[in-house]
Amino acid sequence: MPQINILVVDDEKEIADLVEIYLVSDGYRVFKAYNADEGMRVMDEQEIHLVLLDIMMPGMNGLDMCKKIREKSNIPVIMLSAKSTDLDKIVGLSGGADDYVTKPFNPLELTARVKSQLRRYTQLNPNAANQFTNNEINIREMTINKDNHKVIIDGEDIKLTPIEFDILFLLASHPGKVFSTDEIFARVWNEKVYEANNTVMVHIRRLRGKMKEDQRENKIITTVWGVGYKIEK
Repeated sequence: MPQINILVVDDEKEIADLVEIYLVSDGYRVFKAYNADEGMRVMDEQEIHLVLLDIMMPGMNGLDMCKKIREKSNIPVIMLSAKSTDLDKIVGLSGGADDYVTKPFNPLELTARVKSQLRRYTQLNPNAANQFTNNEINIREMTINKDNHKVIIDGEDIKLTPIEFDILFLLASHPGKVFSTDEIFARVWNEKVYEANNTVMVHIRRLRGKMKEDQRENKIITTVWGVGYKIEK
């Protein structure tokens, strides 16, 4: 089943945790944030396919976050709010939301609305379906297929270890984004970095060797000195 990532932004941890339980049981991957600024950071770092967004939060509210999302994405946004008047719903939907659910809500109804919005999104956006079904990335002369863990560069099948593949796929799935070594370690190893080490640099050095980067004028993996690594399209 293709992985669909859902971001839940709500300053009430109990509600975010409850929503997570139901969404995970339906097979979705859930990211949680307890304020809008944290939610925007998650969106910068992860490929999010739908957002469940509380309106009333300290700092930036949900309406303002929704506007920021709409500046760069048309993924479904479902507003969550204790306010239930028609005017509140109109304001929420006029701000760019696709649906509006009032608290307290039935979790089963919420998950049904999530499925409905994802289905509607893929139907109205022909290219959007690829976000959920296509695990293949094509960048210049390189093809990466996540389903069979195959990497082909210049027509040659490149044999990578699982860690090397995950590093390459992470960089290639976020073209133009610079990842620090700490970020790469946290995302690939799924652990926090507690002290400086060169684990990531060693793996990237081996990865570049297998990709024959030393023979390539335009490198696929670019080093941004003092910052980290990136792949440009």
